[in-house]
Amino acid sequence: MSDRDSTTHGPGAAHDGTGVPSPATPRAANVTRSGSGAPRTAPRDRATAPATSSSAAPDTATPPRTGLRWAGTRAFLIECPTLEHVMRLHAHLSAHPYPGQLDVLAAAETVLLTFTTPAAARRAASDVVDIRLDSTEPAAGKDVAIDVVYDGEDLAAVGKLTGLGERGVIEAHTGADWTAAFGGFAPGFAYLVADGDPLEVPRRDSPRTAVPAGSVALAGRFSAVYPRRSPGGWQLIGHTDAPLWDVDREEPALIRPGDTVRYRAVRELVTVSSETALPASRRERKHALMIEDPGMQSLPQDRGRPGRGDLGVVASGAADRASAEQTNRLVGNSPEAAVIETLLGGLSVTARGHHVLALSGAPTPARIEGPLGGRAVTCHAPFALYDGERLTLGAPDRGLRTYLAVRGGIDVPEVLGSRSSDALSGIGPDPLSAGDELPVLKAAAGRTVGLPEPPAVTLPTLGETVTLRVSPGPRDDWFTPEALETFTSRDWVVSEQSNRVGVRFEEPPEGPPLERSREGELASEGVVAGSLQVPHSGVPVLFLADHPVTGGYPVIGVVLPEDLPLAAQLPPSSAVRFTFTDPPHPASDTAGDTP
Repeated sequence: MSDRDSTTHGPGAAHDGTGVPSPATPRAANVTRSGSGAPRTAPRDRATAPATSSSAAPDTATPPRTGLRWAGTRAFLIECPTLEHVMRLHAHLSAHPYPGQLDVLAAAETVLLTFTTPAAARRAASDVVDIRLDSTEPAAGKDVAIDVVYDGEDLAAVGKLTGLGERGVIEAHTGADWTAAFGGFAPGFAYLVADGDPLEVPRRDSPRTAVPAGSVALAGRFSAVYPRRSPGGWQLIGHTDAPLWDVDREEPALIRPGDTVRYRAVRELVTVSSETALPASRRERKHALMIEDPGMQSLPQDRGRPGRGDLGVVASGAADRASAEQTNRLVGNSPEAAVIETLLGGLSVTARGHHVLALSGAPTPARIEGPLGGRAVTCHAPFALYDGERLTLGAPDRGLRTYLAVRGGIDVPEVLGSRSSDALSGIGPDPLSAGDELPVLKAAAGRTVGLPEPPAVTLPTLGETVTLRVSPGPRDDWFTPEALETFTSRDWVVSEQSNRVGVRFEEPPEGPPLERSREGELASEGVVAGSLQVPHSGVPVLFLADHPVTGGYPVIGVVLPEDLPLAAQLPPSSAVRFTFTDPPHPASDTAGDTP
């Protein structure tokens, strides 16, 4: 259940095992199916009459996009006829966001829009499919120069594939202006395109298990630079030392969608190093928590870093947000304060100074030991931990993740506005280790300690089957009627391979897997937390907080946000039954809307 090995191999990170999602394959028709397999019209046909933007004259406007597909209740995919249309739509929606718009993520053939509430998503859906973009609207961006040593292992092969030879490949690569179309595979990774597709080549037949950071590569019509070491099947033609991703910069990504990149051939790369001042000696803090034992895994988590999908950064944050926010509420913190998320108990901390703490999530036996003796601790209620006392958590009798909050919040360094640890991208603080000191912030004025509460999430007992509600789509029409019936009628058993990236399920001992209704592959596209992506095995993967930003397998449905905290608490061997809900309501209907 550890997440430490998932930084480059998260479930569904790439549909071909290469690490980088496929950029383009045939697009699906704009028809989806209900849970019973009967065809139904796309959700956009149920919306109120769309409005047309007045920012473009009819004679210069582009045609409308091919369709809209819901991805849960708070997000939808807009299908576009060309990559150029994707780029211009992404630029327009980034510059002119809808009310409540949280993120806009471009991919090869789609743009994913996510929102803060279902109502905001429905209102935008009633307008966006008929927005008309001025054909002269430029894509905003900066110019980026990247020095490249053209010594890649596949340079000769690319020369033969294109008929240009090695020198011709270099001249074509450096002679073109490359535009960043979209990101998504990893933080800092950008898919670049050039007019005329001067170097269109296939991916390697045999992907590499590890591509060095800084590798300059080609695949399909795209060029890219690998920001970090990762698996990959692209053709390597050179390398650079350009820092594609640096969280200490004001703009962490060197290349963003809309930027123009010019490659420059050099014989060698000269990296100028500068001395870094040594940090001041660490002084002992009066108000802190000392980690005596982190247990199986303990991570700092808060609400995450939403809105950075086009940089390849997922929101992350607490896997069971409802329980994390409950612990903060109990100690009088704001919902944004950082807490400790610990897996299957074993966490032990010692107080420096007097503190108020609370536990929520998976109920765990907890005990305090100190100079004045010991006492038991109750979950879902605030309690005191005095200077020098030690709190130790046992194994929970149900659930998976327990949350520990301290009044004021833990003060680990922020990365991109969040203190969360992201297992897939490696962004944020490392998992906690024995000997770590966690400073505690001063409590906010005017906030009081709360009263005991019932659990925020009702967790199942051993042997109880859990029901998770699923909004169908966006790619349920990729599956046969029999597969859709099987998806909701079968009990799916949680695998031990699950982690914060996603819940994996065991292969069913009886019956066929979820069978597709069509051949071919899906172009990589944006995904949201709760997505149930189905690889070729026919066994779904349920994406959690640290899911990849894009995926290359069809998503049969999306678990409702209200059920995700429960999904994050499912231990191995838990049985799950999925049930389809109605598709999102028209924009004029706000019944049942939740934030």
